[in-house]
Amino acid sequence: MSHRRPLQLDPRLYVGPLRICLTMCTFERRVHFTDASIVDAVRCELLRTADDYRVEIVAYCFMPDHLHLLIEGIAADSDLLKFIRMFRQRSGRSFRRRFDGYLWQEGFFDRFVRREEATPTVVAYIIANPLRAGLCTDLRDYPFVGSGRFTLGELVDVIP
Repeated sequence: MSHRRPLQLDPRLYVGPLRICLTMCTFERRVHFTDASIVDAVRCELLRTADDYRVEIVAYCFMPDHLHLLIEGIAADSDLLKFIRMFRQRSGRSFRRRFDGYLWQEGFFDRFVRREEATPTVVAYIIANPLRAGLCTDLRDYPFVGSGRFTLGELVDVIP
C-alpha cells in the first residue's frame, strides 16, 4: 500500500513555545508497537531527544502501527521540527540495530494546537485512542500511554 508524504510547513513556524499534535506511522503500517521492548526503546529515545531539544512530551500513545504525540516547546528557541526529525532518526537507528528493516513511514502528520484549545482536551483525545480502538476497557490496563508532564492517574482523569 503506497502512501503520500504529508506536506510540511515552513520550518520557521516550528520554533518557539508551541504545541503540536503528531501522528507517526510505522513503515508499511507494520504492527511493531505491541512489543513492550520496542515501545520501551522508542519511548526512551523520545524522552531523551525531548530533553536534548527542550521539548516537553505532554502526552503519547503507542498504537499497534502508529504513535500519537502532543509536544510543546518549552523555550523561545525550542525547534520542534528538529526535535521530530532527530527523534525519528534516533529511534529508527535503534530499531535497525535490533531488527531488519525500517521503523517509520516517510513523513508524519502534524497539527498545530491553537492557543485557545485546552491542553486537557487534546490529551484526552490522544490517550483515549486505545479505548476507541477496543484495545482496552480501562486506560490503566494499556501499557503504552504516558507523558513527560503528567502521571498516568492525571492522564486518566482528563478523559470525560
